[in-house]
Amino acid sequence: MKRKIIILDTTLRDGEQALKYSLTAKKKLKIALSLENMGVDIIEVGFPISSPEDFKSSQIISNNITNSTICSLARCVDNDIEVAAESMLKAKNFRLHIFLATSDIHIKSKLKKRFQEIIDMSVFYVKKAKKYTNDVQFSCEDAGRTNINNLCKIVEKVIEAGANTINIPDTVGFTVPYEFGKIIKYLYNNVPNIDKANISVHCHNDLGMASGNSISAIKEGASQVEGTTNGLGERAGNTALEEIIMAIKLHGNLLNAYTDINIKNIYKNSKLVSKICHVPIPRNKAVIGSNAFSHSSGIHQDGMLKNRNNYEIFNPTIIGFKKTKLNLTSRSGRSAIKQKMLELGYKEKDYDLNKLYNKFINFADKKGKVFDYDLEYLAFKNEKEYKNFFLLKKYSVNYKLRDYTKLKIKLLCGDKIKNIKITTKKNIINVLCKLFSKTTMLKIVLLNYESFTTEKIENLSIRVNISVKYKNRTFYGTGISKNYLESYILSLIDVLNNIWNLNDIYMNLKKNIF
Repeated sequence: MKRKIIILDTTLRDGEQALKYSLTAKKKLKIALSLENMGVDIIEVGFPISSPEDFKSSQIISNNITNSTICSLARCVDNDIEVAAESMLKAKNFRLHIFLATSDIHIKSKLKKRFQEIIDMSVFYVKKAKKYTNDVQFSCEDAGRTNINNLCKIVEKVIEAGANTINIPDTVGFTVPYEFGKIIKYLYNNVPNIDKANISVHCHNDLGMASGNSISAIKEGASQVEGTTNGLGERAGNTALEEIIMAIKLHGNLLNAYTDINIKNIYKNSKLVSKICHVPIPRNKAVIGSNAFSHSSGIHQDGMLKNRNNYEIFNPTIIGFKKTKLNLTSRSGRSAIKQKMLELGYKEKDYDLNKLYNKFINFADKKGKVFDYDLEYLAFKNEKEYKNFFLLKKYSVNYKLRDYTKLKIKLLCGDKIKNIKITTKKNIINVLCKLFSKTTMLKIVLLNYESFTTEKIENLSIRVNISVKYKNRTFYGTGISKNYLESYILSLIDVLNNIWNLNDIYMNLKKNIF
């Protein structure tokens, strides 16, 4: 019979420690509700003694969460435990999570105590925590570097004192999976009352081993995994829970385990956390990165088109992710081009695949990534026929007006000059997009923009990439200048030219193609 693995999400506590700014109670509640909706068993909401805002957050979340257990952190200090318990009094279910360092280096250099004193303190404060709730978790801080026999002693004693869950953290991300798995196995074989508590693991990613260590621990009997959404956390971060959840989903038989997580909400939750915390999800992030289900190699693309299982271990839509993406690059083959043209509504008789492929390869070598509208253009026109219908002739900006930005732009549209004038307090980026849309009569909606700087400081340039929606299709533009605002204006003009040239194709194509 498979074991249920309890999922404890500590994004709001450990994950927040990695952010530039603390999250407000309102933002924390949004994340907590998302975690509850995803089916997370336990939500660690903060460290209430640390600040009034953390206490307030714990109270508000406790009042609004009904399905997940609420958990707060406390040191082995009287006031810590009392304040943590007070913050969760209105929670339907709550857990007190207390911790104390157990490794020699922490005991001697940080706490300046003897190991027996650590045992005595741990037992005392577990008993104190039990006065407030039956659900008490004790963490052996830096367990990964704790003498294994000492670890067994303290685990036995705190279970005897009433701790329901014992957390074994790899606090500094020091261990490797084989080693960490052995620690868990040793505890199960040498602590006589181990069956009276759940064994939890909390791994950090300093060596990139957090997920591997957590999976090894599950294999050896651990019944709870702690981590964060998107792997947020101190230093290199924590175990990324989306990785653990999907690993258990795909290898449930091997691990003899399952979770109660609603995996359809994984991607939605990841995006929400990323947005609220202002921490972008890395493109190559496992499970949820934008490149995790993108394929560029022609061999991979061909294999994917024949059977997605050739190069995808699960369908991204099951976690709420967008569908698989075939990137068009110089490494793409004919099969990917043919498929993309089919998706765009063209049959093989509408164009010459060999000619298109040859033009595509030359274009891709120069541009890098090729978009679907580039492919359409290459299919029916030559690259040299591309027109820069819109051109920036002149612009000036004044930031000195109180709270206002004043901007004047001369835009060449074919053979006509259009004057664009802006005086606004609002986000100049959004205002510019709307005015360019109105001026050119191309109804675009801004989706996203991002800026990058060159590495050479003495010759600094700013590159702005934007994406817009036009007639239910996404178009991209790039602008490069030494001035950020000019780079953005140029990126807008670039995207408008891409749309103009594609419209030019449509007007000249035979109607029966469509």
